[in-house]
Amino acid sequence: MIRPATQKDISPLLSVTKACAASMIAHGIYQWNEHYPSQNAFEKDLERKELYVLEVAGAIMGSIVISNLKDDEYQSIAWLTEEGRNFYIHRLCVHPNLQGQGYARQLMNFAEEEVRKQGGISVRLDTFSKNKRNQRFYEARGYQKLGNIYFPKQSTAPFYCYELILEHAK
Repeated sequence: MIRPATQKDISPLLSVTKACAASMIAHGIYQWNEHYPSQNAFEKDLERKELYVLEVAGAIMGSIVISNLKDDEYQSIAWLTEEGRNFYIHRLCVHPNLQGQGYARQLMNFAEEEVRKQGGISVRLDTFSKNKRNQRFYEARGYQKLGNIYFPKQSTAPFYCYELILEHAK
């Protein structure tokens, strides 16, 4: 089940993101670390009502943030659509024990439908350049790679920005 997060979800969600970070690092993907994602980031997401959690058998096993706020890092990207009705995906995660079972697809389907309901014309996101699995996942969904941004606290390698123009918006 995917639902809006509550304050009590933050602690179990941080356990999920720590497990995800450890799994990525074990596979040579230095995308998440002790700085990211942070409790503070999730609390801000919660405050803005942008944080959703994946609950499986009564336990928090993943999350997704659906935001209409454009981060400063995205200013240099030549996006495909005009500014104003775009939404951004952040902090998508599924516990490593459940990866490969379609939960990330469910979270993205949910997010894209929510954006449509809110009148959005596109979904934008970034993923780490060394995370080939994520790149294949987004590209298979129709996302187009547009440019690079950097998050020095996470890695010196770039993050790739992607955008999907929603069907009803074309």
